Amino acid sequence: MSLRNSRAVAVALVTFATFTDIVAYSIAVPVLPDLSRRLGASPTIIGFLFASFGVTLLTVSIPMGAVSDRIGRRGPMVGGLIILAGSTLLFAYSDGLAWLFAARLIQGAADAVTWVVGFALIADLYGDEERGRVSGIVMSGTSVAFMVGPSLGGWLYELGGIRMPFLVVTALAAIATAGFLWLEVPARHAPHDPVPIRVVVRTPSIASCAISVIALAATLAMLEPVMALHLNARLGVGPARIGLIFGIAAVATAILNPIYGRLADHFGARQLTIIGLVVSAAFLLVLPHAWNFPSAVVFYVLQAALAALAITPSLAYMGHATSQAGLGSFGVSYGVYNVAWGVGILGGPALGGFLYERMGFAGLTLLWSPVVIVVTLALARVRSDVRLKLDTTTART
Repeated sequence: MSLRNSRAVAVALVTFATFTDIVAYSIAVPVLPDLSRRLGASPTIIGFLFASFGVTLLTVSIPMGAVSDRIGRRGPMVGGLIILAGSTLLFAYSDGLAWLFAARLIQGAADAVTWVVGFALIADLYGDEERGRVSGIVMSGTSVAFMVGPSLGGWLYELGGIRMPFLVVTALAAIATAGFLWLEVPARHAPHDPVPIRVVVRTPSIASCAISVIALAATLAMLEPVMALHLNARLGVGPARIGLIFGIAAVATAILNPIYGRLADHFGARQLTIIGLVVSAAFLLVLPHAWNFPSAVVFYVLQAALAALAITPSLAYMGHATSQAGLGSFGVSYGVYNVAWGVGILGGPALGGFLYERMGFAGLTLLWSPVVIVVTLALARVRSDVRLKLDTTTART
């Protein structure tokens, strides 16, 4: 087998593509606010600019997953990476807020394609007994991207001006595009026919996985702003040290993701996702009781480590649910996964801010922790081994 049709090379390219996508996303954190202010944006408009990313992520994920089920993975991946490169160029040369919004919307669409099609490709190439390990490798790459993205963006901004960070990301996206153009996508792990989107969405095990992902993403996204507010108000921890906490947690998850992936292969992705959700939700109750900065670091790193116990297995869980239900539409199922993650990311911070303002951090965790546990245990009752019986007429519609 040559490198061009190697599964390992395909995984490396998917990892590099998702790494590039997360760098593109996170590099905007220190750069976009300043660029937007230069163009006359108010704080509210800047908030809408950041949120607009989610609009196209939610609307594009499932349709592009369905397209990749029908025409193959390489074409959509190449197209998504070209779109990512185009969006970063548009950021670099935007001279008005309308162009910035256009670039952010395009970036959201590119994110949807890269993640959905990338993980669908992995599901094509690897069976249930290996997907956890491979998902762990990809997620380690994204953890590194979250670590380096904001600091890289700020450093490049200082070094070469407003355009430099975006031009570097454009170059990374161009390299990833060239890689997928060169790659001969290996034969799928198992042959399959595309099935209607509605059938995939209504599959109980896929729906339960998606709800679990919403709860997980909402919890993580909720913690980011309110944890910072709590630490500042209670312990006087400033932005620099809060950033250090998140950075240490990212290092820990980068190390743990491959380990959790192998555990998911050994013990079952569904079981590990459920365990991770329950224990991470339970540990939320400990977070408000940090008494100094070192204890806050330890508590949050443990929280991130427990959450990662659900994140990496949940990716394998979605592939497992799809194959066990007798479906082959990995593109649609990972589109559902991406939409679920997007819903959680969009809703979590808003809900967290609302509850924090009215109940404080301890009250928020006291309310949210049992909600996540109860939902998770209810979802654990959904059977994951039911195969759908689709007639050939339905499968072609």
